[in-house]
Amino acid sequence: MLAKREIWNYPPEAKIWVGKYRNSHNLLHWHYDLEFICVEQGALDVYCERRKHTLRAGEALLTDSGQMHYQSALAPDTVLIVIVFESGILPFLQEYRLSDPKLHERYPIPDVYRRLMEVLKGRRPFYGEEARCILEELMIGVFRREQIVRRMKEDRTEAAFKTLLEELQSRPEGWTFLDAVQYMNMSEAYFSRYFKAMTGTTFTQYLNSMRTERAVQLLRSGEGLSMTEIAESCGFETIRSFNRTFKELTGTSPSRLPQDYAMKEQFPLASEDAFDPTLFGCTLLESCD
Repeated sequence: MLAKREIWNYPPEAKIWVGKYRNSHNLLHWHYDLEFICVEQGALDVYCERRKHTLRAGEALLTDSGQMHYQSALAPDTVLIVIVFESGILPFLQEYRLSDPKLHERYPIPDVYRRLMEVLKGRRPFYGEEARCILEELMIGVFRREQIVRRMKEDRTEAAFKTLLEELQSRPEGWTFLDAVQYMNMSEAYFSRYFKAMTGTTFTQYLNSMRTERAVQLLRSGEGLSMTEIAESCGFETIRSFNRTFKELTGTSPSRLPQDYAMKEQFPLASEDAFDPTLFGCTLLESCD
């Protein structure tokens, strides 16, 4: 999933999901749910609200509804606790939010996680209500001790940017840099800076990733399209640029793509802030599913 809205599937009768990941990496996305993450061991960089937050063992962050974010484990053995829930289950979240995603104090999130895992996997009568009560106790403690602010309407620029990303996901062949600049009503220079700040990559790299992902889908579909037809339908101007970009992002040429190939949700990030894509290998250790 590249920079689009994420939709969570919750257990029946509950609006809460919990799980643990090792070596967690993901790319820019957002969801209308809230998400607690707490580092059990290791360290993690989280990019949220256009800022980088580094979390170490015992530290936590709460991503609010609609906030764009992505993360990168700083070591392969990093273990991350994740608690995701629908904001509507706690009424006070409709009026207030945290002023800073990173929590300044420490909370019994590992203990809450264990309790929620037991309840959600056990699925005894009224388990959804029981899980909500456990979560509510944690959230009240957090909102009493952290700085909070009243909610404001979503920034129009960020709302437009989310729509742009969804359009790029669904129609990568139909967009150019100038199209995106005009859509966002920004200067070219400002749009370039804004896009990099929001996604961690350039517009060209991002669009090439979308187009390559589409090409992989077409190659695996068995529709018998020629390489030129695939390149054109994905938005590449020449077969040469298609072959070069495809190999850069997949490690293989289009003609040699294995039938069972699955493109990793990654693309290279420019500058010294780039992380090594070979570190990708996020593993779901356990979940309440």
